[in-house]
Amino acid sequence: MGFLNTRTYVVQQGDTPRRIASRFGISLTALAAANPQSIEGEALLPGELLDIPIGPPRRYVVQEGDTWESIAQKAGCTARRLRELNSAHLALVPGGECVLELPTAGDRIVRCDAEYGSTQLARDLERLRREYPFLVVRTIGHSVLGKPIYAVRIGDGPFRLQANGAVHANEWITSLALMRFAEEYARACKWRGSFGGMNAVHGFEGCTLWIVPMVNPDGVDLTQDALRTGHPMYKELLRWNGGSHRFARWKANIRGVDLNDQFPAHWEEEKKRRAADGPGPRDYSGTAPLSEPEARALASFTEEIDFHSVLSFHTQGEEIYWNYRGLEPPQSKAWSEKLGQASGYRPVRLEGSDAGFKDWFIQRFRRPGFTVELGWGRNPLPLETIHDVYAETACLLTTAMELGMSEEYG
Repeated sequence: MGFLNTRTYVVQQGDTPRRIASRFGISLTALAAANPQSIEGEALLPGELLDIPIGPPRRYVVQEGDTWESIAQKAGCTARRLRELNSAHLALVPGGECVLELPTAGDRIVRCDAEYGSTQLARDLERLRREYPFLVVRTIGHSVLGKPIYAVRIGDGPFRLQANGAVHANEWITSLALMRFAEEYARACKWRGSFGGMNAVHGFEGCTLWIVPMVNPDGVDLTQDALRTGHPMYKELLRWNGGSHRFARWKANIRGVDLNDQFPAHWEEEKKRRAADGPGPRDYSGTAPLSEPEARALASFTEEIDFHSVLSFHTQGEEIYWNYRGLEPPQSKAWSEKLGQASGYRPVRLEGSDAGFKDWFIQRFRRPGFTVELGWGRNPLPLETIHDVYAETACLLTTAMELGMSEEYG
């Protein structure tokens, strides 16, 4: 059925056509058809007016035995969302007199049909926290520009596992995959079901999983949003980027420092190897180890929780790096092989690389640490690859949880 009418929307800072379409539960094609003068070509301007197509609502006649929760499950939404749409109904009465409106904007809190930045992350974490009160969300630090660096905990078991993403700005698809994992795993825990072949309750009780979905929020937003003259580092960023306003391939933080060259694991050798003479899109190691607040926050958090294992998600290559200068424990190779068998990724013994988060973790704790290169292609991976990237992320994380829970941790 076609769209019946439209509503007017005022473009906000950070909006993109995909984000707007996702927010209103319509296709990008429908949004473009309603706004041919605005969607093609130049970036949207804050304050610009768009027409948002509005389609007919989905409706549902209450059946015998229905509850808010059972209807929400069938509709693929949350009971909270269902009640918000139908606040006039105090009780569910079977029959044609009780007709509910169902949401049309998709069946998940974490949407995979638009670019994923720090604003979307904060919004989704708040909604997940409300829907799944057993989730713990905390701020572990702040970026150069003062944006929160979040961590979310699922589970309360003896094996402590960390997964982090978007250390590199243009690898933001890892944040989206990790957040989708957090939602799907939390949903399975709530309904006491299975997830990725693992009993969710078993996972919750056996593993404390901390996810740091977006280590580099300033950089992520820079790659997705147009650089405007009001940006506090406009002149510096333009100079470091060779005068180009295109930042899609930017890996560094907002000060032009590569955060995965920031950790105190033979940092001096990595700095010489990179030979970057100053800030830029990639490969500049900074003035000293942990000079950047994002790297310091991740290192401090890792020290505080005392993790048994970590996985740092990057893109691309479908590889798993598991070693560091012979300091890794004996089980690291075996774990990497099992992770590879489960995901189809290739375990790789990496040489000639230092100062990464995984390198520092192995050197500091002598425990299994892994850098995972998700997906295949050229960075930034296109959004259309998210479903494969998510499936591989979920497979790797559930396998890592099972590996850790098979060992004894006090």
